Amino acid sequence: MLAAEEVTVRYGAQEAVSGLSLHVRSGEWWMVVGPNGAGKTTLAGVLGRSVPFEGRVTLEERDIRSFSPQEYARKVGVLSQNHTAVYGFTVEEVVRLGRYARRGGFLRGGDPDAGAKLESALALTGLSSMRSRNMTALSGGELQRVFLAQVLCQDPEILILDEPANHLDLPFQQELFTLVSSWLQVPGRAVVTVMHDLSLAMRYGSHALLMDRGRCVAEGKVRDVLSPDNLRKVYGMDVHAWMRGLLAQWEEC
Repeated sequence: MLAAEEVTVRYGAQEAVSGLSLHVRSGEWWMVVGPNGAGKTTLAGVLGRSVPFEGRVTLEERDIRSFSPQEYARKVGVLSQNHTAVYGFTVEEVVRLGRYARRGGFLRGGDPDAGAKLESALALTGLSSMRSRNMTALSGGELQRVFLAQVLCQDPEILILDEPANHLDLPFQQELFTLVSSWLQVPGRAVVTVMHDLSLAMRYGSHALLMDRGRCVAEGKVRDVLSPDNLRKVYGMDVHAWMRGLLAQWEEC
């Protein structure tokens, strides 16, 4: 569905991403993991068409640079890491903006599915009762849920999620990942998620891309990529032992 070939991103003399390749197929949930500064968010920006790059990225074998913004938004939904409250808009109005890519132009048909998609997105993210609230009155976690609802209302085939659990408390983290997992069960869909939490990556991902200093260290099935040797190489510590130690504390309760 989505393929990156030898992608490089430069900021002056510095390479944030270096010759990276990635192939995302239907039904796959890719977790992009690695330490701070690895280039994960930059890669998400490339796939979301917000970051200039060298190399080639194709969507269904078509260069993504050839898509109009509206065309691309019908296929790819992007949830970024940081959001700003939109002054004067309600939750419902912001979520409804996700239908922009589906609206017809002058003398063309409208968007008959808009109402149903809006209600579904609000319900799935637990926002139905908050639809009339002003965006400036929301917490960080609530803002994250609103913009996730906007992306779901967009009804894309591929989700690009950059730290989607950012600002969310534990119940909504669980709901979010369960929701995305259910969304992915529909044929012809795929997900790419930038993650810091390796436990969530292991729990929900089918595949993983482990990055360090802009380069791919390992990629493939999530359990093969997040091996003790690979993680020690990138993080400089025994990550598996650390995780087991944390889990042992809960088992003793």
